[in-house]
Amino acid sequence: MADTVREIERKYEADSTTRLPDLAGIDRVATVVEQGVEDLDALYYDTPDQRLTAAGITLRRRTGGRDAGWHLKLPAGPGEREEIRAPLSDVPPPELTSLVRARVLDRDLVPVVRLRTRRTVRELRDAAGAPLAEVAVDEVWAWPAGEAEKPGAAGVAGRTEARWREIEVELTGGGERAPGLLDEVERALAAVGVHPAAAPSKLARALEETGLRPARPEDRTAAVASGKGGAATRRKNFGEKESGKKGSGRKGAGKKATAGDLVLEYVREQLRVIVELDPAVRRDVPDSVHRMRVATRRLRSAFRSYTKVLDRGVTAPVGGELKWLAAELGVERDREVLTDRLVTAVADVPRTLRLGPVDARLRIWSERHRVESRDRVLATLDGDRYLALLKTLHALLEDPPLRPGAGRPAPEIAARAVLKDYRRLARRVRTALDAPAGQDRDVALHRARKAAKRTRYAAEAARPALGRPAKKFAKRVKRVQQLLGDHQDSVVARGALRELATQAQQAGEGGFTFGLLYGREEARAADRERELPRVWRKASRRKYRAALRP
Repeated sequence: MADTVREIERKYEADSTTRLPDLAGIDRVATVVEQGVEDLDALYYDTPDQRLTAAGITLRRRTGGRDAGWHLKLPAGPGEREEIRAPLSDVPPPELTSLVRARVLDRDLVPVVRLRTRRTVRELRDAAGAPLAEVAVDEVWAWPAGEAEKPGAAGVAGRTEARWREIEVELTGGGERAPGLLDEVERALAAVGVHPAAAPSKLARALEETGLRPARPEDRTAAVASGKGGAATRRKNFGEKESGKKGSGRKGAGKKATAGDLVLEYVREQLRVIVELDPAVRRDVPDSVHRMRVATRRLRSAFRSYTKVLDRGVTAPVGGELKWLAAELGVERDREVLTDRLVTAVADVPRTLRLGPVDARLRIWSERHRVESRDRVLATLDGDRYLALLKTLHALLEDPPLRPGAGRPAPEIAARAVLKDYRRLARRVRTALDAPAGQDRDVALHRARKAAKRTRYAAEAARPALGRPAKKFAKRVKRVQQLLGDHQDSVVARGALRELATQAQQAGEGGFTFGLLYGREEARAADRERELPRVWRKASRRKYRAALRP
């Protein structure tokens, strides 16, 4: 069974002459308590091309110390990592290797580096004796796995043993509630000449000093897996301005960047999000399923919207697989949304109108669907089809199927794509407004909602090239999407309420309360239908579309 701890620490360079300053008295520290010496022996695992290292992830088997076992460390923000622990075994445990499957793909995990550490630990405590942080002075020996049996042995093939000294300061217990503690310790260390370490981790330094090299930054596939780049980088690359000053916010934007640059950066970003969220979805982190599903939809929309850039003959089958993945994730996400909606609705019903065990019936229904949907998501992520899709997306980025439009200026192609999707949305909204009330209108509104989502995603992808006009346009289309989404959620909720009422009737409980909620959902949907013309008029004003043109 794996356990998870949040690791908040900083590392510092040290040498044989380094002496720790007196840390008692800084921030909330009252005493510094010697904790003795630990001898640690760790074997680090990675793929032969070091994909985990490129992503800032470490997987190790460590003996000695208080936390012997397998440790998987995942990035969790600046200076923070989540450490997931499993008991000692001879091979990497499945509960940890599954969390890196999206990065490893079909490559083997093999030992790459061995580290031995002699650690001297001091604990910083507050006035009540509660621990705040640990300060460890580490003597480290490292060498390539399998090339030397003990420190001091010579390396082979140009690879050598490495040895260094460093200091780690890690928050523990109450220290996590003292945000200034690490800064105070760092200032105290700086006063005696101790500075932050250049390498982000022991593994990174070991790879460098033993002659092993991390995955090359220029490796496109490794860059996708590493999580580098992102929206901020795209905006910088395409020249978009983020100031609050008036104007288009795109002066000079995209003049040199091509449409191919724009779309491939966007595709790369969505793949990065999917890969990064994979372990979070497996661990049932809140909102992770929703975010991964959105990334798959954005990818598919990019393939469908930017057909002047990427060959549709190549991307269409990939889009089909992305649609499948979104649908599998959607089972879990739709359950989350529906359950929240029904729980809130029941809570709004006066107790005098809650006839029968309504809350218990809803809990039983929700839990049954939760188990089913959760099992389905995990089976999807563990399946060969998902793995094949990830490999296909990596291959597409390595050798993109570019069309002639990929070489055109990014603003020109981006504006055309957004306006094309807008026209499609406009047709679907008109069809929905003209449809007779009932199931026909419900279906038409749902189709309009999907078109609104695609238009919004096209505008978001275009933002680095078109600047603030694209941002504003996407925001207005999002309002249409949200209104239509609430309408569709009402349609789905009514179906669930019919199911709950039927189950209650069969159990002899009566279905009055569920019928009451059904009526409220009908009224809510009717309100959204009446609001649509007004919201659509605001979103479809010609000035918004005109501002998109380069």
